Amino acid sequence: MKKIVEKYVELPRNIRKPLWRIWHNLMIKFDRKSPEETFLNYGYAGEDSEFSHFELNKKDAKFKYSIQLYAHTARHHDFSNTDVLEVGSGRGGGASFLARYFKPNSYTAMDINARTVKFCNSFHKAEGLRFVQGEAEKLPFENEKFHAVVNVESARCYGNIPKFFSEVKRVLKPGGKFLLADMIKPADYDAFLVDLEKTGFKVIEIKNILPNVVQALRLDSEQRANAIDNKVPKFLRTSFYEFAGVEGSGRFDAFATNKFGYWSITLEKPA
Repeated sequence: MKKIVEKYVELPRNIRKPLWRIWHNLMIKFDRKSPEETFLNYGYAGEDSEFSHFELNKKDAKFKYSIQLYAHTARHHDFSNTDVLEVGSGRGGGASFLARYFKPNSYTAMDINARTVKFCNSFHKAEGLRFVQGEAEKLPFENEKFHAVVNVESARCYGNIPKFFSEVKRVLKPGGKFLLADMIKPADYDAFLVDLEKTGFKVIEIKNILPNVVQALRLDSEQRANAIDNKVPKFLRTSFYEFAGVEGSGRFDAFATNKFGYWSITLEKPA
């Protein structure tokens, strides 16, 4: 299991989705008695001044670095009076944060896993926030419905990334923002950008945030390991350490040695 998690990004795309469902179902199983682990991303450590426009409450502060990744990714969008879609919302922590702190008109968070969506609708409560099931390559929404689309650490799991990009452009309003953050193998980076450009997006900013992600993992490693130790059976813990990027894992080392890159990318649909 550990090796499968470690090599996930290198596996054929057609088997990544079913593996992702299995992993999320395990998360629900192990976290069901006291559900609180609602962030699955690797986090972002930035300068304090970067996040001076919001102050986390005590409950959210535990997830500071994962929250900061969402705040950084969404930095070029003014959420007020807008309708936002998140694709690949996972356990919903990022969707809940953005909906509660930045108060868009509506925030629709979509995930492929029905059990995860059910959990999120039960657990997360915020005005205008709803969770729905759907597939990234066939978004179940009308044309030009959203002012922004958020996608954090999810695109790499899709079987047809160019099709996903095309669907994002379809559901965005003219002038709408595509707010993307993900790990990308350096060898795949140029092709990733070409696919975005072919779709017709205008690039607003591309930023290499690998150092920020590595620093977040270092600072958050002990907390991540403790959460796993408290909830996951011993025989599966090394696999979960790998998934969580705990310091000393193969995933952490892949980031620290630049085997994997990490970028935040802001794009705009031409008006």
